[in-house]
Amino acid sequence: MKATDEVIQKMRAAAEVAMKKAYCPYSKFPVGAAVLTEKHEVFAGCNIENASLGLSMCAERNAVFQAVSKGRRKIVALVIVTPTSVPTPPCGACRQVISEFGNQAEVFSFSKDGNVHYFHLNKLLPEAFGSDMLPK
Repeated sequence: MKATDEVIQKMRAAAEVAMKKAYCPYSKFPVGAAVLTEKHEVFAGCNIENASLGLSMCAERNAVFQAVSKGRRKIVALVIVTPTSVPTPPCGACRQVISEFGNQAEVFSFSKDGNVHYFHLNKLLPEAFGSDMLPK
């Protein structure tokens, strides 16, 4: 996929809408994300903070959980939108969660100025811990 593909731009628009709904009174850093499932469905999420910061939820995980809650278990792409001038990749916790449902996912991170960085998840999280490592 390319950042200019129609589906990626649709995901970007969904992530931008989600970013506007972010609850981030502590970091003041709104983030929106959207995932694409193997069934070509788009699910979006925003970051939601909590006064007990460890209980906050990133936009990327929120979007993945939206898809999973609808029974979708395969993520093929993820778009992240941030209000920064430099595109921001997903944090480590998000990388691990994305890997659970899309270890081959393509990741596009857009800045407020439209700059984009492209990543393949297995490059962002090499040697990821997965269910195949658990005892049977």
